[in-house]
Amino acid sequence: MKRILVAYDGSPSSAKAFSLGMELRDKYDAELMVLTVARPPEFGTEVETEAVIENSRKHCHDIQRSLHAAVGSTKTPPRFEVVTGHPGDQIVRHAEDWKAELIVVGHRGRTFLDRLMIGSVAGHVINHAPCAVLVAR
Repeated sequence: MKRILVAYDGSPSSAKAFSLGMELRDKYDAELMVLTVARPPEFGTEVETEAVIENSRKHCHDIQRSLHAAVGSTKTPPRFEVVTGHPGDQIVRHAEDWKAELIVVGHRGRTFLDRLMIGSVAGHVINHAPCAVLVAR
């Protein structure tokens, strides 16, 4: 296993996914990508949409920043990326493009809707991923 993608949204289960991804990275001396997806709004004018996306991307960078201290200094630091779109689609697309051999996702997301639809992103990733998927609980 040489490439591991971890989906991270700041939720407790994604923090578990990140920890698990770090352990696997160390065990297999693999590359690690931490992907955070900013969701665009469903409705709004172009100006409103751009503002919401920009704020969402800033928030995603902020929650990733908290992980940098956890990483410390390693010979192969993780690659951190923030993208915009539907989380399930973006996770699968990035795993395909980066040729990940494993995707690590949390069981529940950070939003209320994600908690109601238990594991909707994880379910989408499991059903569409080009590689193995590990769901952290």
